[in-house]
Amino acid sequence: MDWHPYAQQLADRVTHPGSRWREAVANIPRHQFVPAWWTWNNRWEVRYGRDDETAWVNAAYADRTLVTKIGTLHADHAKPGDEPTGRPTSSSTLPALVLQMYRHARIGDKDSVLDVGTGSGYGTAVLCHLLGDDRVTSIDVDPYLTAAATGRLSEVGYRPLIVTSDATAPLPGVFDRIVAMVSVRPVPASWLEALPTGGRLATTITNTSLIVTAAKTDDGGATGQVERDWAMFMRTRHGTDYPPSLAELMATARTAEGEHVAMTRFPVLDIEEDAWELRSMLEVMAPGIEHGYHENGGTRTAVMVHSDGSWARAVQAEHARPVVHQGGPRRLWDIFDEARDYWLQHGMLPLYGAAVRIDPDGTIHLRRGRWKATIG
Repeated sequence: MDWHPYAQQLADRVTHPGSRWREAVANIPRHQFVPAWWTWNNRWEVRYGRDDETAWVNAAYADRTLVTKIGTLHADHAKPGDEPTGRPTSSSTLPALVLQMYRHARIGDKDSVLDVGTGSGYGTAVLCHLLGDDRVTSIDVDPYLTAAATGRLSEVGYRPLIVTSDATAPLPGVFDRIVAMVSVRPVPASWLEALPTGGRLATTITNTSLIVTAAKTDDGGATGQVERDWAMFMRTRHGTDYPPSLAELMATARTAEGEHVAMTRFPVLDIEEDAWELRSMLEVMAPGIEHGYHENGGTRTAVMVHSDGSWARAVQAEHARPVVHQGGPRRLWDIFDEARDYWLQHGMLPLYGAAVRIDPDGTIHLRRGRWKATIG
């Protein structure tokens, strides 16, 4: 298989002619890092690259994320007809987003870099190509992922340090830059401990599209900003899968009569797909909400649930005012409407561009004008 023209086309797509990352993208065989992957067609279906090499290179050298693991089942181990359940737990991130995070980290040619979230190993290869193996360390919580990535990196000539470790645990060294392809809340204290003064981190906040960058300060904390850019990553986990979702409460919320029933002024929308900024604001205001959304004909239904037992369901038929049912200790939809009120009153939400202060324990403080919030 001659993959080089495909890699060059990918480099043309995701870098400009003078980019320092261009040569890496054009010379790394991404397909070798993703020999099998999952596709969604009303259910998860496995794809094997060697069964259709044309489909393989077209998928691998498109600027798209390839999901490699669902729940505990990696595509490498899947059999035809397998239908895994659960949420995606690993992927090969779309190359443009990989480069976007590296740019936000402001990686210098002589910097040592910790790549958090090894995944397929493709992003690690990009770093090795630019910096050299000895300046790159990568960690992932999943031992299969680190073993597979180590082997595939070696096959294409890269031998960085790959460590199986929980991203929130003590880190294997001190690094000039820490850049994460997973999301965190708050910033792990171990990351700050592993940065020298002036060292820089780039990460996203769990369940938000917020990219936080910050430089280590003398007091052990860090200062920076929320970038005027956005990205969403899988959240850090402490094992091979995520804890169970709130499926039972979600089922209740879809049908139960609310303790509080009222109409709302705002239309029902799919917050996870169509309103990243609102979702981020809601997560800052009330962290940990899980969302559901369904359309049936002209009726739209959105559901919110929280581990404290709170739930909300908003139903809108065509252009009628939505009816909202809520139960539990908090009124989740009211909090959501509060965020939308802020948006209407100010013409914007205050998240992007906010100043960031991170305490040594990882607590994040945001401030923009009179608005402020804490992410702990």
